[in-house]
Formats: sequence, C-alpha cells, structure tokens
Amino acid sequence: MEHSKLGLVLSGGGTRGLAHAGVLKFFKEKNIEPDILSCCSAGSIVGSLYAVGKTPEEILDFFQSIYFFHWKHFTFNQPGFVSSAIFTTYLNPIFQDMTLGDLEKDVRIVATELITGQQKVFEKNYKIVDAIIASSCIPGISTPYFINDEMYSDGGVLNNFPADVIHNECDKLIGVYVTPPQDVKVSDLKTIRSVTTRAYELLSHRTEIYKFAFCDWFITSKKLSKYGIFERNPQRLKEIFDIGYEEAKRTFNENEEDFTLFFLKKE
Repeated sequence: MEHSKLGLVLSGGGTRGLAHAGVLKFFKEKNIEPDILSCCSAGSIVGSLYAVGKTPEEILDFFQSIYFFHWKHFTFNQPGFVSSAIFTTYLNPIFQDMTLGDLEKDVRIVATELITGQQKVFEKNYKIVDAIIASSCIPGISTPYFINDEMYSDGGVLNNFPADVIHNECDKLIGVYVTPPQDVKVSDLKTIRSVTTRAYELLSHRTEIYKFAFCDWFITSKKLSKYGIFERNPQRLKEIFDIGYEEAKRTFNENEEDFTLFFLKKE
C-alpha cells in the first residue's frame, strides 16, 4: 500500500524566500521530510536546492553569495534591467543538466507563459535550471526567459502560492508564505510609488489567500514584510532565515499532536 504523502508549498518572495530555508532547518531537527514540493520563484530555488541535498545552512550561503545587480548583468534595449540568463552562472555548477525527474523528491515548479497567459507547471522531464529561471524572472526587473518558443516570467504573476497544484495528492499539506502584506498607516501612503506598491501587494495577496485553507499547517510571519525582495546585507539575510525557523518552531507547537499521529501512520 502506498504510504501517506506529505506536501510542502513554498511561495515566491525574492530574498524573503530564505525564510523557507529557516523552516527547513526546523524540519530537519524534527525529521519532517516532505514527499512532494510545489514551488514558485524564490521557493523554486530553495525547494530545488533542498531536493538536491543542500542543507538549510548551505542554502543560506548560496543566497548570501549571489548578487544579481552587478553592473555586468545589466541589459540594454531589453524588456528587463537584468538578464535572466545570469541565473545560469549560479545554478549550473549545482544542477548541471539534471531534470526535475532526477531528484529524489517530487518537485513541481510554476511559471507564467507570457504569450498564452497560462500557468506552466514544470515537472519530471524539464531541466531544473530552466524551470527555476522561468519561475523567477520578476517582470520589469529580469528579462523573460525562453524555452524553445515559449516566453516565461515569474510564476508569482499567476500563482505565488501554488498549493492548488498538489493539495489533492497529499494526505497532509504544509504551506510557507513569505509575502504577507505590510501593516501601513495613512502617513505611509503619500507617494505614487507607495500607493501603487500597496495596491499591487493587496491584489497579489487576495488572489492567494483562499489557498491558505488547503494547508494543514500554515507558516508565515508579518515580520517578513519589513524586508525587501532584493536584500543584499548578509546580516539581514540571516535575520530572514531565522524568522522562518522561529515561526516554524512556534507554529509546530500548535500542530504537533496532529502531525505526530500522521508520521506514526506514515511509518
């Protein structure tokens, strides 16, 4: 008989995605191992690194070692400030030509195909590097990424929290959401940029919120809203990592009995 399956959803969120790695550190301490992962954007980076055997600390080191906004990465006369191809510089040494099917865990990665306007779910036969880059090209920042004749952009455009991709396949589902909306005051909304950013943030959050109910254990923290999606300072990156760890630890206490019974059944 097939064993019970544990699913894990990792949202997009730029460098705030390091909170995912902090959550995985807590999972490691509790011997919690998901069977299926559904990932978007930064979540696809963390999820793939985890599935290929990198420790949470190694994932933190990876994020601290990369800098996409180096002057060598900028493009001219392109639909984005930074070339999406630069991701290969950091990802190829780790994944080379591996496909998602080569991983021991079942990893799904979502992206947005810009021409058709449809969601794409990468799995099995697709190269890991291609899937990650397609899912992580933030519109207006990174150039779109081409796979054959298909033009891809950030999975978060259509599905920043892809719980719906796997929830029917899991007996239990854990979700980690790293882009909670900020708490703001009237005085915070005095510029065109601040109002536009707030409107986009609320629109994005509203499209994801119904999927939180798919999760048996949902992990997020308002503290993450104080961090940007392009943090560079190593100390701030470590703080994001620690927020993920602490929030997983705190919320585990609320779910421990339920998940303990699940793991006993799983064995």
